[in-house]
Amino acid sequence: MAEGDTILRLARRIDDALGGEEVAVESPNPRGRAAEVERLNGGMLLAVEAHGKHLLFDFGDRVLHSHLGMSGSWHLYSRGERWRRPARSAWAVLSSGAWSAVQFGGPTLRVLRKAELKLDPALSRLGADILAAELDLQAAARALRSVPERTVGDALLDQTLVAGIGNIFKSEACFADRVDPFGAIGNLSEEELESLLAAARRLMVEAASTGGRPGAVYRRAGRPCVRCGTPIAMRGQGDANRTTFWCPRCQGNDPAPTGGEVRGTAPHRPGVR
Repeated sequence: MAEGDTILRLARRIDDALGGEEVAVESPNPRGRAAEVERLNGGMLLAVEAHGKHLLFDFGDRVLHSHLGMSGSWHLYSRGERWRRPARSAWAVLSSGAWSAVQFGGPTLRVLRKAELKLDPALSRLGADILAAELDLQAAARALRSVPERTVGDALLDQTLVAGIGNIFKSEACFADRVDPFGAIGNLSEEELESLLAAARRLMVEAASTGGRPGAVYRRAGRPCVRCGTPIAMRGQGDANRTTFWCPRCQGNDPAPTGGEVRGTAPHRPGVR
């Protein structure tokens, strides 16, 4: 699933290409026609913004809301450039004179009145965007502290607490900050949660800027930890059984390497690693 860094990067690219332009809107695929995206045809695209894993296209009194889920994607093509997928599979095509932004697939594409945004069930419940320009880290940490019984890795994926963090940055942020992803949120102080969120934000800001992503632990199961050499472990976590990658020594219950402190570990609590 696209995480907040990918969505922010998309928002910036599409806004640079189409923002401030009158755009032609069409929907070659029936899914887009069902969403009635063509109601936006000829409108001025004022801005494209990201909130967590959601894209919002501001057309003034109306907003196009897109969520890509596991299968969706947005492509940006210059005029005359060959598309990488058949046009008939495009849910929405937003075109100016020089560029076309095209969505293929995904669970969500719909048009909302701007006045409805604050009341919308899907959007109003979102937590603070981890990549917001003026993120209040203290408030975000307090949101996590409201679920002390949840494990750290599972809580970081809850978009109603903090929006934008996905499976990659859940694992990478916990590793960067030496936090046990299987420890309970209640084992961490508010200051430690702020530090963890700051680590996630730092990694994601860099990824949004460069297009690259950290690779210290994610999908490195069995390979040596870059800090201590211990084989990276992996295990499903939470109700959705999302895979978490971590170093059992740097972040788990094994003795911490010299100069490092493992935070959030609860070695004496059954079921918490």
